[in-house]
Amino acid sequence: MGYDAARIEVLEGPEAVRERPGMWVGSTKERGLHQLVFMVMGQAVNEVLATGTGSVDVTLTSDGGVRVADDGPGAGFEAPAAGDTGGPGLEALLTSLAAGSEPSGRHTVVVGDLGMGLFVANALSSRLTAEVRHEGVRRTQEYARGVALAPPCAVGPAPGSGTTIAFWPDAEIFETTCCSFAVLAERFRQVAFLNRGLGISLTDERPTGGARTVRFRFPDGVRDFAAALDAEAGARLHPDIVSFGREDPRMAGTMEVALCWTGSREERVRGFANSRATDQGGMHVDGFRDGMAAAVTAYARKRELLSARDPDPVADRIGEGLTAIVSVKLDRPEFLGATRGLLGNAEVRACVSEAVREHLGGWFEENPERAARVVERIVRDARD
Repeated sequence: MGYDAARIEVLEGPEAVRERPGMWVGSTKERGLHQLVFMVMGQAVNEVLATGTGSVDVTLTSDGGVRVADDGPGAGFEAPAAGDTGGPGLEALLTSLAAGSEPSGRHTVVVGDLGMGLFVANALSSRLTAEVRHEGVRRTQEYARGVALAPPCAVGPAPGSGTTIAFWPDAEIFETTCCSFAVLAERFRQVAFLNRGLGISLTDERPTGGARTVRFRFPDGVRDFAAALDAEAGARLHPDIVSFGREDPRMAGTMEVALCWTGSREERVRGFANSRATDQGGMHVDGFRDGMAAAVTAYARKRELLSARDPDPVADRIGEGLTAIVSVKLDRPEFLGATRGLLGNAEVRACVSEAVREHLGGWFEENPERAARVVERIVRDARD
């Protein structure tokens, strides 16, 4: 049988997504289902953070749906007026892949592994309703498998402002439409840690015994994150968590670092770029280790804890018992590999290294007794 251009079928709009869902959410199993939630929740987080701190409430409804509500400004369904600096209207985000492409920049948060936005979530849902509360008016629109059933319409007054997206993942696409409360809660907790002051709640209305809710808001951000990891690891060697934040134009972004040493031998160093977990590390984590090694070595030699003949402590020994969070937010993050778990911005390494060396070195000088306990153990382990 011959095959020529006449046999090529071009799929556009929602059908292109529904034909190959794995290309857009990675899987038609539970992992892909969670990506839908992360896409919608990520849009809400960025709406809230664009105007300062606020809150996002996610509800797993008893009928198998997911409702994501925020108290942001409530962007309109239509495109902004000429000269307005806002992004595309909500209707465009729900119906156009180009309008909902992955956000970028230090002020945006990527919640899931994929950032295709509301368009994909709409296409892979059997039903989706959108509600906008803005300037005292509540407007809604409903979709079925990515196709609008009617234009947006005003349905009454609305106190406050914000956006609510409710969607029901399509059972014709996904092998399961039951989200894991634990998986969602853990990721939402991470996002709240990495964006100080942001409030996130997750409510599950599905249990027969009654709804359950968890709420996250961390005023100290990554410092609270390090404290939470530390609590899992055991008692600290000293009562302080060393933390700092810095903006560096050389890397076109900001960094936040928090660290402490525990009595255990396990290393817990977690790296994030624009709130995305970098499980394979990258330049920010390498820079953190460089700065740690430089600060420890300089202090040990200055205090004569190392002799001239002793080699510098190696990085893996310095990390024993260390709990740390290294979070960078960049205007132009460069991820390497198909899973995007490795940050590749070369300039980030030197910037983070310099900052860690300066801040940790300063903490050593200001807290000599506590510094001695940490550095002496590192030097002792290096000699063993």
